[in-house]
Amino acid sequence: MPISHEFEYHKAKSIDEAVKLLSENPENSKIIAGGTDLTVHIKEDVIAPDVLIDIKAIPEFKEISFSNNVLSIGANVTFSEIEDNKIIENNFRVLWEAASTVASVGVRNRATLTGNICSAVPSLDSAPALFLYDAEVYVKNSDNERVISINDWFTGPKRTSLKKDEIVTKITLKFPKEKTASCYKKLGRYKGEDLAQVGMGVLVSENKEYKVAVCAVGPVPKRATKTEEFLKGKEINDANIKEAQEILATEISPITDIRASKEYRTHIAKVMLEKGLKESSDLLSGKEVKSEPIL
Repeated sequence: MPISHEFEYHKAKSIDEAVKLLSENPENSKIIAGGTDLTVHIKEDVIAPDVLIDIKAIPEFKEISFSNNVLSIGANVTFSEIEDNKIIENNFRVLWEAASTVASVGVRNRATLTGNICSAVPSLDSAPALFLYDAEVYVKNSDNERVISINDWFTGPKRTSLKKDEIVTKITLKFPKEKTASCYKKLGRYKGEDLAQVGMGVLVSENKEYKVAVCAVGPVPKRATKTEEFLKGKEINDANIKEAQEILATEISPITDIRASKEYRTHIAKVMLEKGLKESSDLLSGKEVKSEPIL
């Protein structure tokens, strides 16, 4: 399908240049990095920007660094680069696992973590990991910079707290202070390129604190804070898991759509919680674990 309207195209060489270009027409400019969502939306006339600002040539946006227990991921870092990064594989396991589930290899070679959170679809795979690792999003406009907690980032389906004149520069994640183990669980309709029917990240710490974050079971990805609070300080056994599953069901609000019914999504979320807690707890205790399929 061809693109049916004209627009200006600019390839920014620096963050300041990108911000300046955006400030000149904030109402109808779009930032393009991977473009895996944006180009489709333009071709399908979902959006019709006057200006496209290409940020792929900005050097800082390709950086991944780990210092003082903080991981920093630039705005142009792709999911394939996250998959290939040993620091992320060894220290931020949920993000590493989630990256490998995003679409296809071809899409992961172009799609960026920043673009994923800016799309803000309820099923985005990266969100649970960002919640578990207390991510922060750094944004900049022509006047100032600000930092947005991932807890405040998603404001609705396909909506974020990013302003029209702001650009994301990087995302940071915090390495847990205590010894932890974690996993990411995802179920699609088939093996391969599909959106999540349910996605869940689970992180267990040695002091019996638990983090659970979900996607595709509500208008926005979120932490399951009531479930976490119930589990705090408790052993992972069948009785506690069963009660936690019932609490989780009250914290999510899945819909019925082409991929799954709300009842099925609720059931699968409960199954994921059990498998995620048991797998993470076994990993934490040093057991050799083979990740089991959801079904």
